[in-house]
Amino acid sequence: MSDRKETNKKLPRPEAMIFDMDGTLFRTESIVVEAYHRVCDDLRAEGLLTGENPPDERILGGLGMLLEEVWQRVFPGSSQQLRERANALLLQHQIASLEKGAGELYPGVKETLAKLKERGIRLFVASNGLEDYVKLVAKHQGVADLFEGLYSAGEYGTRSKVELVALLLHNHGVRSAWMVGDRSSDVEAGKKNGLAVIGCDYADFGAGEELAAADIVIKHFSQLLELDGD
Repeated sequence: MSDRKETNKKLPRPEAMIFDMDGTLFRTESIVVEAYHRVCDDLRAEGLLTGENPPDERILGGLGMLLEEVWQRVFPGSSQQLRERANALLLQHQIASLEKGAGELYPGVKETLAKLKERGIRLFVASNGLEDYVKLVAKHQGVADLFEGLYSAGEYGTRSKVELVALLLHNHGVRSAWMVGDRSSDVEAGKKNGLAVIGCDYADFGAGEELAAADIVIKHFSQLLELDGD
């Protein structure tokens, strides 16, 4: 990816910042691969899955998508019953991991969020994940109190991140914001809601050209502190 979009560019300070969760704030692969293998074991034990586990790359490559889309990618041609059961099992295993203290934020996330809030910027999460997962990540990683709202497709039943971000903006009367995320769905959600988009290109399962339309691309979360021109 070209360096031309990185932090030499400045943007007007926004009223709010809206963050994706997986691959942006939370190093999802720190718990999802183990949880995924347990899901496959459970599905096999229940007679819903046969054969070996699909490659880890399928679930890692789907992070940031709606879970229905993730399972269609991981288990192409699978039944609705399998996908719904996989949803429930994934949540169960991820929660168990979080409650045992597993998982981690990306470097600099907690400190940077605290500094942004000190500057008076309103902070939100907009994730395509399940409600309990998103809220428990924020809680167990010690950042829940920094956010004004934690929005998830699982809680609001939205069909796209565009719709989820539009709902968030409306509910909180936000007039200007940056959308911060690592996937094309984050870029689309920002652009279609008239927001500046900051692409995060530091996840181990990097999104690459998915961020081509972002206004600025950062390589470390703390670079957010350098972007506003005020």
